[in-house]
Formats: sequence, structure tokens, C-alpha cells
Amino acid sequence: MNQNYLSRRDAIKLMGISPIAAGVLASTSGSSIAEASANVTGKIVIVGGGAGAIMALSRLSRAIKNPDITIIAPNEVHLYQPGQVFVGAGEMEFDDLVLDNNDYIDKTKVTWIKDEVMTFDADNNRVVTRNAKEIEYDILVVAVGIQYHYEAIKGLTKEDIGTNGITSVYLNDLEKGTAVGATATWDWFKELKEAAKTSKQKVIYTQPNSPIKCGGAPQKMLHLSADYLRQDGLSADYQFVTSKAKLFSLPAIDKALHEVQATYDTITNKFQHHLQSIDVKAKKATFVHAYDVEEIDEDFGTKEIVSKSDKVVMDYDFIHVVPPMSPVDAVMKSTLLGNSGWLDVDKHTLQHKKYKNVFGIGDVCGIPMGKTGGSARHHGPILTQNIIDFMGDKELSESFDGYTVCPIKTQYGKIIMAEFNYKGPAPTLPLAFEKPRWFWWAFDLYMLKPMYQHLMLSGRF
Repeated sequence: MNQNYLSRRDAIKLMGISPIAAGVLASTSGSSIAEASANVTGKIVIVGGGAGAIMALSRLSRAIKNPDITIIAPNEVHLYQPGQVFVGAGEMEFDDLVLDNNDYIDKTKVTWIKDEVMTFDADNNRVVTRNAKEIEYDILVVAVGIQYHYEAIKGLTKEDIGTNGITSVYLNDLEKGTAVGATATWDWFKELKEAAKTSKQKVIYTQPNSPIKCGGAPQKMLHLSADYLRQDGLSADYQFVTSKAKLFSLPAIDKALHEVQATYDTITNKFQHHLQSIDVKAKKATFVHAYDVEEIDEDFGTKEIVSKSDKVVMDYDFIHVVPPMSPVDAVMKSTLLGNSGWLDVDKHTLQHKKYKNVFGIGDVCGIPMGKTGGSARHHGPILTQNIIDFMGDKELSESFDGYTVCPIKTQYGKIIMAEFNYKGPAPTLPLAFEKPRWFWWAFDLYMLKPMYQHLMLSGRF
């Protein structure tokens, strides 16, 4: 999009002489994991067909001698979801996202049931599929990911995405292998730029009051669309409307993001606002502004915190919507759900708190952080060893430290790579991790997918 960072061709050339890339390619030519050595028995059932499920499958099948593994997943198409933002910004094509689960599920070694679990019956160690098939298990791995609730926003339907100035980079259908939200968002970028040539546009970016997949994505879309206009000397009236009380939980990143916003014209933050409804035709968005105030009782001279809320209606020309998110319905209706509203697993062992033969991986887990592909990669070895320990009647030996990563695009060609865990910042490189850097952009755009495709999904990394 501009001349300040590498073209795709130049980046590929650079990767060709990079020792990191050479190591990646060497790792894909053969297994970097020792022969399976865990001599444990039991039927393992993995539910899900996304990144967490495939990584769990690959690692467990490599680690256990003569494994008995069944995976229940309806989708043969596997979408590289981290690339959806790049498709939305015009840096990737939809075809760049499409992978094939057949490349990772060896049907000669595991049983693949191409169906969807509708009922988790953990009290009886079984699941029931959409086609009424009952599957029993000794160990259950729940890797069903996350679902989007566009219907929770009154007046909005999925069919509205890509029309009337509305988009959402998240919208996809893994079973059908579509990423309509990403492609609609790139069209939205271009429509916004054309409209900005003739008048100042009002643009809203929302973030809901629920945990979401890739918590930085709403701000990524803000920065990238604003930079897309800036490259032609254009701007708009941008409003980032979030249910959060700040831009980021880590103070250093929060400060850096405010500094990023200051480089763009007219970005206004509205904190603690949750999108309640949209009037699609009138282009009006209604938010609930929830906040706490301190009040003094004049009779007794005491203070108390009172929760209040107001409705706020905002006009817009363009709006990027991030819907509320939750586990899939089958988990929501099951006894696997915890008080957090997510799969009730221990934040360190990933073992269910009630059902000890149930483990979780990926977005579905009800832990303080970790709804990213980077977290799922770190879940993989923890989950694998702890399942082997459990099957061998041993104490669980591995502990997840809460690692997660958020590559926040601050403009075309620069990323803040926010890496942190339960204790705080956890950068991979000994650099100021709050600084936007071009090489993180090159890594995220050009190198991460090959690593995901050849190393992460195959359980080699």
C-alpha cells in the first residue's frame, strides 16, 4: 500500500536468505519430534476442526504409542483466521486463507467423524452428534472455538454485513469455508475512501462487552482503514466505541496506542459503551453507556458507588461491528460451562475443574486471557503432556503461564507485537515491545502463515 515496507516479492526473497526461514523450511521436511513414547491407553475424543483441535490432534497422535483418537469436526476446509484482517485490508486474497483439514487428519491413524456435537454428556462420558450418533470417550478434548452473536444487536442480521456502510471482518463460516466478512471489509475500505473524497465521513468501530477472539482486532481495523485514507491525504471523523475502560490492559501498550491515535486526525474514544441496536436504513447506532459514579448520602455523610447507564445514539456513514461472542450452543447448554460463561478449565492445567477427564484448548477456555492462535499454540504441549499424565495416573506436570499475543496493526507496514502472560509483559525479543515495528509486519504478513500451516498445525512448533 505504500513504499515504506517490503513488497510481497521482496519479503519472500528476504525469507529465502533468512536463517529463521531456513530453520522453518528444515523443520517442515521431517518431524522435529521424537518417536511416540507415551505408553498409555484410552479413547480420546477431540471435538472441533479449527486450530486448537488440529494442534491437539497432531501432538497427541505423535506423542502416544498406538493412539485411539477420534476427531469430530464437520469442516474439511480450514480457514487461516489470522489472515482475515489482512484480507480486510487488501493485503491478502481470500484464497490465501484456505487450507485443507485432510492434510492434517490422517484417516489411516485416527477416526474422523464429519459431524457436529450437539450434546456434551460429561456425566456419562459421551457426546451426541447432530446426526444422533453417540460417541463414548475416556478423555475428551473440547476445542470448539467461539461463536458470534450478530443477532444480539437489535436490528442487525448477518445479511446486513457488506451493505449500507456496515461491515465486520470476523464474519465467516468454517464449515462452508467462507470469510465473507473479510472480503466485505476490503470493499468497505474502498467505499469509505471514495466517499471521503467528497465529504467528511462519520465512521464508528465497536468492541462488545464480552471476551472476543483477538481482542486487538477492532483497533486494527480502525488504524488500517484510517491509514488507507491517509495515504491519499484523506481523513474521516473516526469514533472508537468500546465497552472497555481503556484501550489496552497493559499500561505501556495503552499509552502507545493513544500515541498511535494521535498520529491520525479526529479519533474520538468512547469508553464503556456497548452496541445495543442499529437502525440499518437510518444509519443510527444505539449504545448503552454503563458507568459507576460515587454518590454521597447527605443524611449520613457516607459514600457509595452507584452503577448507572444511559442510552447514546450515534449517527454514522460507515460502521465496523464486532459482535458479542460466546462458546457454541452445545457447550452453553452443558454442565461443562463455568461461572465465567466459558469452558470451566483450570487456567494452568487446562483440565476441567469438575470433570477430570475433560480438557480444553483454544478460544473456548474460560481462562483470564488467551483467545488467540498464539495462545492455542502454547496450550498444545501443556494439554498433551497433562493428558498423558492423567492417562498414566500421574500428577499433571505442565502449567500454562497465560501467554497470549496480539499483533496490533498501527498502520500499513507496522505492528505492535503485544506479548504477555498472567504476570505481565512477555516479549519474545529483548526489545521495547510497545513500539510499532516494520519487521513484525513482515513476520505477520509473510512468515506466520507458513509457520502456522507447516509447523503449528502439524504439532512441530
